[in-house]
Amino acid sequence: MLPSGLNRVRPTSALVALLLTAAACSSATGLEATGSDTDGTPPSAVSAEVGADQEVFRPYENQDPFDLSGGAPVGDDTALSPSSVEDLSDFVRSVVGIWDTDWNRATVDLGEVAAGIQRIDPRDAIPPIDEPAFESVAAGAEWLSADEPGALVQLDDEVRFYPLSIMTRHEIVNDRFGDIPVAVTFCPLCNTALAFDRRVDSEVLRFGVSGLLRKSDLVMWDDKTTSLWQQITGEAIVGRYAGTQLNRLDTSIVSFGQFAESFPDGRVLSRDTGFEIGYGANPYVGYSSGSRPFAAFFPDEPDSRFPALERVVSVSVGETERAYPFSILYGELVINDIANGQPIVVWWAPGTTDALDARSIADSQAIGTGLALGREVDGRELTFTANGDGTFMDNETLSLWNLFGKATAGELEGSQLPAIPHRNEFWFAWAGFFPDGEVYQP
Repeated sequence: MLPSGLNRVRPTSALVALLLTAAACSSATGLEATGSDTDGTPPSAVSAEVGADQEVFRPYENQDPFDLSGGAPVGDDTALSPSSVEDLSDFVRSVVGIWDTDWNRATVDLGEVAAGIQRIDPRDAIPPIDEPAFESVAAGAEWLSADEPGALVQLDDEVRFYPLSIMTRHEIVNDRFGDIPVAVTFCPLCNTALAFDRRVDSEVLRFGVSGLLRKSDLVMWDDKTTSLWQQITGEAIVGRYAGTQLNRLDTSIVSFGQFAESFPDGRVLSRDTGFEIGYGANPYVGYSSGSRPFAAFFPDEPDSRFPALERVVSVSVGETERAYPFSILYGELVINDIANGQPIVVWWAPGTTDALDARSIADSQAIGTGLALGREVDGRELTFTANGDGTFMDNETLSLWNLFGKATAGELEGSQLPAIPHRNEFWFAWAGFFPDGEVYQP
């Protein structure tokens, strides 16, 4: 339930308002989940239970300085368009009035920005996790079912799993992988899980949930300049950093079982978040089985070529943006393709439940997992077929490959397919942000 004085904006549908109210969170001083605790654990017991008999890894306890040599350069002004705070709607102006954001620097039409939370200064009303704790795969298996979805982030040899049951409640985790500061993000309204390097121009940014949306997508804010960042693109769209593009990290939405099988030494984001929430209950019940996104946040008519809330695997290779709808992947299982001259493979495996439909994420319908990878190994181009059990075989050497592009048997055993920047998102979101993108046709 929301604290006193905090309400989501009421869209045209009472159901929409109910769902959004259930999803919203308060500050760390006391947050209560709506709905039942589907894992049977009282929220107050979570912090005490997690990690009692398991080693807990807390990256923020690492006092070593961050490596400031990497990260993104500040964008130039070529993408800026004339803008001012007066371009915002009256309501949005009323909730951001105390911000020090430079509204004269923008790369988008400020009239597209909507307020998702009705209160003065809604920043971090949905609270990010700034001190994440991680547990072993074995500890995660005590409360996660095999098909439950999460964001898998891999940086070098470190692999972490961020359950969507936690991400729907917080949307941002400010994490670190060794000396690299990382933001792991999830926008439930677009179904986009993306991770970014938090370094910009030798600064380490802390990202929060602004309470604003654009085209129904999460708009983040940073603590250094109060610039606003579009989650689906990783671009600063308003403020001092407008035009700056964050560096993306390899991220996929997969099931806990798929993660655990391939990365038994990986780490799982713990429910020990500092908030008393019954993780496991979906605050967006019925959203993904609806006919369109919430009109209050996506007022345009969605592209009609596919159902608005169908999921797609989208790839970004050079100048190519291409979407592979799940309805096509269900039939083909494997698509060997070329994107911007680069051989790629997009494949689908069964399992992975829908985090945004049934009340219990664990009991929601299975929608499967879609991933994209390069299909060249040591300069050799491979083509793939599906075995029907979530594994794949290349036609050239008959080697066996797992979902994550690792050869597990055959001539190429031990080889790894290269990562390809890709996302899982709803069709309306991809088509809305990439209207000139390509759609795969069989």
